[in-house]
Amino acid sequence: MDYHKLAELIFPQINGTISELEERYPKRNLPEGAFVTRFAPSPTGFMHIGGLYAAMISSKLARQTGGVFYLRIEDTDKKRELEGGVNEIIQSLKGYHIIFDEGPFLGGEKNYGPYKQSERKNIYQICVKELMKAGYAYPCFCTTEELNAIRQEQENKKVDIGYYGKYASCRKLTYEEIEEKVKNKIPFVVRLKSPGDYNKHVTYCDPIRGSIQMPENFMDLVLLKSDGIPTYHFAHVIDDHFMRTSLVVRGDEWMASYPIHKQMFDLCGFDAPNFLHISPIMKMEGSTKRKLSKRKDPEAAVSYYLEQGFPVESVKEYLLTIANSNYEEWHALNPNLTGEDFVLSLSKMPISGALFDMDKLMNVSREMISGFSIDFCEQQILSWAEKYEPDLYQFAIAHEKQFRETIGLWKMSGKKVRKDIAKWSELMQMFDYLYKPEEKFEQTVTYEIDEKYTKEQMKEAIEEYKKNLFLDSKQWFEEIKVLGEQMGYCPNIKDYKKHPQDFKGSISDLCTIVRVAVTGHKNSPDLYTVMKVIGEQNVQRRLDHFLKKLFSL
Repeated sequence: MDYHKLAELIFPQINGTISELEERYPKRNLPEGAFVTRFAPSPTGFMHIGGLYAAMISSKLARQTGGVFYLRIEDTDKKRELEGGVNEIIQSLKGYHIIFDEGPFLGGEKNYGPYKQSERKNIYQICVKELMKAGYAYPCFCTTEELNAIRQEQENKKVDIGYYGKYASCRKLTYEEIEEKVKNKIPFVVRLKSPGDYNKHVTYCDPIRGSIQMPENFMDLVLLKSDGIPTYHFAHVIDDHFMRTSLVVRGDEWMASYPIHKQMFDLCGFDAPNFLHISPIMKMEGSTKRKLSKRKDPEAAVSYYLEQGFPVESVKEYLLTIANSNYEEWHALNPNLTGEDFVLSLSKMPISGALFDMDKLMNVSREMISGFSIDFCEQQILSWAEKYEPDLYQFAIAHEKQFRETIGLWKMSGKKVRKDIAKWSELMQMFDYLYKPEEKFEQTVTYEIDEKYTKEQMKEAIEEYKKNLFLDSKQWFEEIKVLGEQMGYCPNIKDYKKHPQDFKGSISDLCTIVRVAVTGHKNSPDLYTVMKVIGEQNVQRRLDHFLKKLFSL
């Protein structure tokens, strides 16, 4: 077979060469040891938390070595592409402070583009034509029915499923047969003519898992589909070479593809980049682990964390604890530094599946929020609430001073920092009595009434308290102790514990009754400050509403 003649038959319009591409995309001038990494998603669905995890690792490795982190969009599957999908990817990652040096966005186009695979068709075809000239590619005219028949035969014989060896019928076509089919416009794909042998092995040294041996690829895989668009395997090889990627960070499900990619790099005459196969993010289901599922798990979507109001800093902090086993120890020793200062270590990455623990994320986030300033919290909450919680947003805008006071309420208890909040959506769950409009509060409030208090006891307490709310007094607790003593409540807890039979209850019981009437809850931050935020008129209204509901229960 005259392979040069065959290449001209199949690609008569392609005139470029790999040598010209090498000149067009020269090696990057970077410091020794600098990584060129990439994030290469398909705009076919929402951003998965695993994608954010991989992008964060790729970005961090490039940044800490003085390298380049770029975005490449793998958009060859136009049928599944979502409108606005590319912008959603960019904005999702930008929201997590993951910024690209290069990519298909305004100001991002540099010397190694185009950065969308759909715009690189000519580059792929140049490389396939060169492979064909070297005898490592050929056209395949097999129909779907013929491929299904081959598969059925292989299943019956219990041999490897695929297009190879004696099953690769189009390998045997003569030039004349191919020419005739092309002349008759019979559709074809272009396949790799693999020189691999299943009985031989390739060895790869993974930075996480060490040395791994796998059988050589011997399948004649499709390089170009019938529309001239490359398959993922081939596009990845060509793009990573000419974009000069030096480290590919990808999920360990792609490890089995290493022999395919290594073979394609070798046949093209390219040096393969290093591959870092990271563990997928898993979750426990009963006693077993499984991958986070787009279908089953809302937390699989990056948008979930934005909607719930997890601060970006909390999510990234948590992902770093997954990425490196020594991160938490480092952070304990460096409390004044942030995750941006941490140097990611390849040797400290998990080998088995990285277990996603929502409880741990919540704890990490509580810790992070407790360290935020009131100004920062205010800014973050307003930004989140404007999109996701209109009642909270309206309160914050209409009552700016009171809103800032409420942040201090749930952040501080005297001089002690509270750690109640893990995500902004909890504000309306835990502190609805501060932020809900009065009408909604009355419609939704459920009073946490302790059965040890009788209705008559609570009615008496609220009616007496209504006569003087003490809203203008910083001595609120002292004054309510006086009121309580007049009503038969013990003002001293120790005395009450010694002689409980002599009193209606302790002063804390009276405060609890008032607290439930005002907030609906048995526990809240400082009640005096809560009432000042709510305002005397609304406190009176709530006490009246409580009495009305009390006798309708």
